[in-house]
Amino acid sequence: MNKQYKYYWISLIAVLIFFSPILQAQNFQKVSIGFYNLENLFDTIDTPEVRDSEFTPSAAKKWNSQKYYEKLDNMAKVISKIAIDKTPEGVAILGICEVENKEVIEDLVHRPALKNRNYKIAHINSPDKRGIDVALIYQASMFELESALAFPLKIEGRLDFYSRDQLLVSGKLLGEKIHILVNHWPSRSGGEERSMPLRNAAGDLSRSIVNFILSLDSDAKIIIMGDLNDDPHNASVVEHLKATSDKNLLSKDYLYDPFALIHKPDSFGSLAYRGKWNLFDQIIITPSLIKTKRKKWHFKEAFVFNADFLKNQEGKYKGFPFRTFAGNRYLGGYSDHLPTYIILER
Repeated sequence: MNKQYKYYWISLIAVLIFFSPILQAQNFQKVSIGFYNLENLFDTIDTPEVRDSEFTPSAAKKWNSQKYYEKLDNMAKVISKIAIDKTPEGVAILGICEVENKEVIEDLVHRPALKNRNYKIAHINSPDKRGIDVALIYQASMFELESALAFPLKIEGRLDFYSRDQLLVSGKLLGEKIHILVNHWPSRSGGEERSMPLRNAAGDLSRSIVNFILSLDSDAKIIIMGDLNDDPHNASVVEHLKATSDKNLLSKDYLYDPFALIHKPDSFGSLAYRGKWNLFDQIIITPSLIKTKRKKWHFKEAFVFNADFLKNQEGKYKGFPFRTFAGNRYLGGYSDHLPTYIILER
């Protein structure tokens, strides 16, 4: 080989080596999937047989149309910005909770900040006594809905117990089948220890739904998301749902919880209580989203969306989520929870 061709091939190989990571990155397709507790997105109407009277114009909160539409615009602003720096089209699929009915979700997705995304809604009314539900919104250009099923949480010996249903949504994410289970587990009202059995039961229900899907398709890609009212280390998550951040346990029937690696009680989470951070808003996945072929959807990263505008900028609660109300005092903020999301790649 003469020197001219030799230098040509050396230069070509050097260029290919240098640009190879860039070319590979350009071939990847990414989507973002998230969850957001909207903190009491109620309309202003007093609905019979539902404890929603505090969110009416005559109640102490003086919840009126002006505040309602400010709340909608605030929620739409947040959703429009989730993951926008990583997926320019914004969050493709978003689980939500603390919404009163389908009508408030329709009002939300038609606000100016979101209307161009053409979000569609999967929602089924829950029996919760406060009238709050879980739901899923999705960009129709990216997700094709196939089914939506509600699973009620029943507690043995508690015929008077009513909570949010768990919503299972199945469909195709840009042509690939996935299942999403949206949750809002029972709260810690009455104390964490006293209420723990309720969340353990919710973890058992979620796990039974996951197991049933896996019995039909062992490689099913399932995303379990929601406000679990427990942290990644709590028994409801680790022992009942069987979720962990230890990938060595995935071969032993565990699910993968990337948010266990993110939570730092002293400094970072998705909500704060008495000066400590919790990470109740988790997104958990089946091992099939970890161990998969490159050209199939697989998990890439997990995030808490903690933009500065979502947090108090001064005072005693500086750095904590800027919420809509403090008791009955209207603050005009966003939510007491921060959104969370994951990136899938193929």
